[in-house]
Amino acid sequence: MTKKAESKSKWVIQAFCLTFVLSLLMSYITTNGISNINIIPAILILIVVIFIGIITDIIGVAVTVADEAEFHAKASKKIKGAKTSIKLIRNASIVANICADVIGDVCGVLSGAISAMITAKLTGSLGLPESIQFIISALVASMTVGGKAIGKNIANSNSTKIVNIVGLIMSKIIREK
Repeated sequence: MTKKAESKSKWVIQAFCLTFVLSLLMSYITTNGISNINIIPAILILIVVIFIGIITDIIGVAVTVADEAEFHAKASKKIKGAKTSIKLIRNASIVANICADVIGDVCGVLSGAISAMITAKLTGSLGLPESIQFIISALVASMTVGGKAIGKNIANSNSTKIVNIVGLIMSKIIREK
């Protein structure tokens, strides 16, 4: 097996494990958290989860379309976050996979689980028919897909700004040299 093929196989295993652990952890937290709170906070948490999925999708797209050359100019001027932004762009497929697939898909699964719990609360406490689940599921799906569609346009037209912001934030976290 070539070194490149070995690296790809390693990433697939890492992505699988990361997704499994994140999904398990987030499902546990939200299931236990949502089941013990009122409907309004549960809806707010659902909106936050959808928003996280949209934002990470925007980051994933922005990193794949950003121009590395712009960040080399910034790095030569010692602008904070530029070196980290270059690393993000050079690893665009992995960054996009983590942001859009791992985090995005986990958020999608969570939003489905949260919406099911909200439906159960609505049908139990307000006596609404169980068929409300179809409307809530459709609403959550359309908010997610619509938000990601808008996000892709934003990412395509503002990729440099987005990658710059992410690079700056990450450089503060990992202490860029």
